[in-house]
Amino acid sequence: MPHPRLSLARDAGLFAPADAGDIAVFGAIDAANLDDLPREAVLRVSSLKTDHDECARTGLRAALQATETTAQAIVVLPRAKVLARGLIARALAVANGRVIVDGQKTDGIDSILKDCRKRGQVDEVIAKAHGKLFLLQAGVADFADWALPDTPQEIAGGFVTLPGVFSADGVDPASNLLAGALPKTLGKTVADLGAGWGYLARVMLERPEVTELHLVENDHSALDCARRNVDDPRARFHWDDATTWRPERALDAVVMNPPFHSGRAADPGLGQSFIASAAACLAPHGRLWLVANRHLPYEAALQTHFAQVDEIAGDNRFKVLSAHRPTRNKGRHRIG
Repeated sequence: MPHPRLSLARDAGLFAPADAGDIAVFGAIDAANLDDLPREAVLRVSSLKTDHDECARTGLRAALQATETTAQAIVVLPRAKVLARGLIARALAVANGRVIVDGQKTDGIDSILKDCRKRGQVDEVIAKAHGKLFLLQAGVADFADWALPDTPQEIAGGFVTLPGVFSADGVDPASNLLAGALPKTLGKTVADLGAGWGYLARVMLERPEVTELHLVENDHSALDCARRNVDDPRARFHWDDATTWRPERALDAVVMNPPFHSGRAADPGLGQSFIASAAACLAPHGRLWLVANRHLPYEAALQTHFAQVDEIAGDNRFKVLSAHRPTRNKGRHRIG
């Protein structure tokens, strides 16, 4: 369905004409929400493979970065404030004219609007559907201090990350719990679905019997960090959707800390899709190890796709689950 505030912005004449040049769109937004924009002018700027795949399906252009000047830009705020500010700075740097900033109250739009007003930058504000949209003019104020770093930054433990990637400030506690619960032997061929910036992969590669480890990650920025954090010839890096990725040969093990948000909304079904994908990647003897927030309903999905499921570790926040012997359900993709 059309985006409620972008529809009002269109009616108010806030978009550049279709023949003025590209409109760069930054942030998490469904392709359907861009129906109010001239489709031939839209350039979706995203590091997510799923966004690029969606653009390919819907006929929109996509890029990892906006490398040339655009007529206009739209920023749909993410939850992370540092990333939100960085996207606004990037949009103002590439746009010749107007930059539209849109977000929900739960994504911090009021705080961002207040910060922009302090710089004398805000022209128009549209409030609707528990959120706000406002207009900035490129070149009016300096937002260079909001710019994101060009290269990954070092954190504790000698790892590098970037703002906006999952757990950018340090090792995620759930992943740390999973790492401590993994057995000494995993098998020769392993995959980390949703590998992030590579913490679990590096832990798994401490096991000498591992001959091949696939890091599958949707976020190109996180995968770039993983390439720096995992300097091992056994590692294979895949910019791909973990719910549809398949290896050339069936695997001995899959390890994962699956996400449970899709864009802004909580979506336990995403983790359930990870579980189905893991089962499809594994050999008949294969095992899955995963960690999840304790409240997430993953046991039923595991029991659908595996013959044996056990909780092997946990605390009041997280649970570590092990699943053995993937079942041959109808519709499952076979791997030779």
